[in-house]
Amino acid sequence: MVKRNESGSAEWIERDHAAVTPAIYRYTDIVFQRGEGVYLYDVEGRRYLDFAAGIATMNVGHCHPAVVEAICQQARLLTHAACHVGYMTPYVELVEAVKAVAPGVLKNGKAVLMNSGSEAVETGIKLARYVTNRPMILAFTDSFHGRPMGALALTATSTVYRRRLSGLLTGVYHTPYPYCYRCPLKHKSPETCGLACLNLVEKALQTVVPPEDLAGIIVEPIIGEGGYIVPPDGFLQGLREICDRHGVLLIADEVQTGLGRTGKMFAVEHWDVVPDIVCLGKAIGGGLPLAGVLARADLMDAWPPAAHGTTFGGNPVACRAGLATLRIVQEENLIDNAISVGDHIQSRFREAQKELPIIGDVRGKGLMVAAELVNPDGSPAREVIKKVTKEIGDHGVAIIKCGASSLRIAPPLIITQEQADEGVDIIIEVLRRYQW
Repeated sequence: MVKRNESGSAEWIERDHAAVTPAIYRYTDIVFQRGEGVYLYDVEGRRYLDFAAGIATMNVGHCHPAVVEAICQQARLLTHAACHVGYMTPYVELVEAVKAVAPGVLKNGKAVLMNSGSEAVETGIKLARYVTNRPMILAFTDSFHGRPMGALALTATSTVYRRRLSGLLTGVYHTPYPYCYRCPLKHKSPETCGLACLNLVEKALQTVVPPEDLAGIIVEPIIGEGGYIVPPDGFLQGLREICDRHGVLLIADEVQTGLGRTGKMFAVEHWDVVPDIVCLGKAIGGGLPLAGVLARADLMDAWPPAAHGTTFGGNPVACRAGLATLRIVQEENLIDNAISVGDHIQSRFREAQKELPIIGDVRGKGLMVAAELVNPDGSPAREVIKKVTKEIGDHGVAIIKCGASSLRIAPPLIITQEQADEGVDIIIEVLRRYQW
């Protein structure tokens, strides 16, 4: 177990509680000071294996020398000028680099850069509503698209986010996402679960959402915050077909899944689906605030000048960090590493599942892995997960949850199999104490 000098951490936590809103929830009691590669260090100098990666953000690890050098070089040249005042070369270069790895027609698309994933989502739905002149957006239960009032109208992972907030963006309708382990329609197989959820989309278009009023369907190719839920084969393809049939835009929220995390540059590529609009964030900034929306060129060109904008979006320092990050993902074959190490992590948890029934389900793609914890009756282990994440942190692994009770395993893509085993060993040992 990691032993910390509690006086240092305790003092900082006390100061935080006196100055920062309790709305900012903390999964662990670790006070971070620095990071290097796949490790974080607290104020007492103790080391933690990072299975959270800044919430699936630090794809190339902490303080990668190439990213640090890119940041320093750009900071010496220009830290801010604003995209509305003039043109900035890092902005253009990053957009070109993202287009080069994008699927299908998006290689010839156009983009706008923002500051956060939530902003990217709101930009994506704003674009869809503007260019189609239609007022409605269809989203899914268990989805998380952000906390600002527009993105929050799409978010449907928990009532905690929406409580006392009735004035959200209007024109949003939700249907079930195929969470096959806990199928909302009680189906027993992924095939029938996915088809049933597609049928409910069709039913909604027949009863409550006139297709001619629907601007877009927004979907996480793999649910993130809501539980790392992988849809069954055919679901995303079915959404693409529905959109094509009704002239609706398919919007992929790749804020958490994008840039290699799932074993593809974009998660939609697992199913050979090309969306009309893609929202990006998290990893795209290499640890700095940056996000973007990439869409078909004809859609972006339908926006007149000044129809959208931002003061800080596309900040040149963040763009240079993003360019370095994308280059590292490609040159160091981190997508292949995400596949091999991610598969190994899943196999370790599936083996542990045989003797630890608290592990109800193991799922994911690449280094986007969830181990869902359950009570003896099969219900989500909501109270246990809170204790487990903190205890795992006390033993030297920084980890967070997703969904009601799933351990979220999303380390940097540079992690080795040996480092992954180090973390999984600790997690399994902690889970043994919660057996029933």
